[in-house]
Amino acid sequence: MTAIFAASRLPRNLVFGAGQRAALAGYVAPLGKRALLVTDERMADNAEFRAMVDQLGQAGIAVDVYAGTLAELPDSCILECLDHGMRFGADVIVGIGGGSCLDAAKVIALLLSHGGTPSDYYGEFKVPGPILPLVAVPTTAGTGSEVTPVAVISDPDRAVKVGIASPYLIPHTAICDPELTYSCPSGLTAVSGADALTHAIEAFTTLRRAVDAKTIHEHVFVGKNALSDQFALQAIRLISRSLKAAYDNGADYAARERLMMGATLAGLAFGTAGTAAAHAVQYPVGALTHTPHGAGVAVMMPYVMEFNRNHAEAEMAEIADAMGVPSAGLDQAGKAGAAIDAVASLFAAVGIPRTLRDLGLGEDNLAWTAEAALGAVRLIKNNPRPLGTATMAQLVNAAFVGDRAALRDTVRELS
Repeated sequence: MTAIFAASRLPRNLVFGAGQRAALAGYVAPLGKRALLVTDERMADNAEFRAMVDQLGQAGIAVDVYAGTLAELPDSCILECLDHGMRFGADVIVGIGGGSCLDAAKVIALLLSHGGTPSDYYGEFKVPGPILPLVAVPTTAGTGSEVTPVAVISDPDRAVKVGIASPYLIPHTAICDPELTYSCPSGLTAVSGADALTHAIEAFTTLRRAVDAKTIHEHVFVGKNALSDQFALQAIRLISRSLKAAYDNGADYAARERLMMGATLAGLAFGTAGTAAAHAVQYPVGALTHTPHGAGVAVMMPYVMEFNRNHAEAEMAEIADAMGVPSAGLDQAGKAGAAIDAVASLFAAVGIPRTLRDLGLGEDNLAWTAEAALGAVRLIKNNPRPLGTATMAQLVNAAFVGDRAALRDTVRELS
């Protein structure tokens, strides 16, 4: 019998429910009196956002709004927001928006506390101590950044996005109000939800480490464990049953609610367990194609599952059950294959491209993509099947041409 190991890193407060955005001032007021709100132009023009600003003002909290957050978080955006916060004298940060807004809020809270530049903190455990108190209010059902210890940004000196990973980046409070997702267009719903399902699947199938008392202090992402499994499986159940419905009908509020709950649970799962190869490949692919993060990881997920199949077959069979895949008469291997097919079918049904070629990646960039993906060490070390130069090239090439069978039929390791 395998001994139980479980770990979880969580916000101090996590509240979920329709209308819970009205609780914002009650959470912010004890943390500070000068709140910098980090958002983007689309959200800043939203009536619900303006109502939250008014709510804070009525509670006696001075507010400054930075609405210049851009997708992929370029360096210029971070520096501009940092200047806002310094001039305003912010003592609490509120991120309101999609994943880029929440990640920007994390980085600003870090830099206002400890100085320097983002590059000083790249990697794991580089943040020296607590950051300014941070409240996260997601408006998409996708990244899970409201509950995770990581922020991902674009570095002007690097060709790929890079991550800052530290438990200190976990927001103090996360307020998840599904009503804030009602205005998400179908395309954003699709890529955000696909991102969340990928988080849950990778967290559930990630490498299970041999652990000791040092593990939790040596790895921000500690691998598959008993608590992350519970979050991941419930996320898979909720997202797989709600993503297509929310995509087809944005006014299906029950589906919106389930989808957002699934995305938050997926964040709780990978925030401790970690993600793996699908995310590693997306970093260079996203940099080259300028396509949404969620689309990139979703394109990769069926191929990564096929690549990892013999190393996580039991987990993939459980994923089939969680997704409600018909499995009468199937053995474990058959159920694992059915899970992969179900993920691919769901993503196709919400408009996710099938291959890296469809995503816009050029064939002449395949070798560089594979090499750059291997550079994401914090992700590669989580993959249940070892990855090296040859195996990564095999995975990327198969995802480019759309040949899952080439991965399915591989019986020997090439790494």
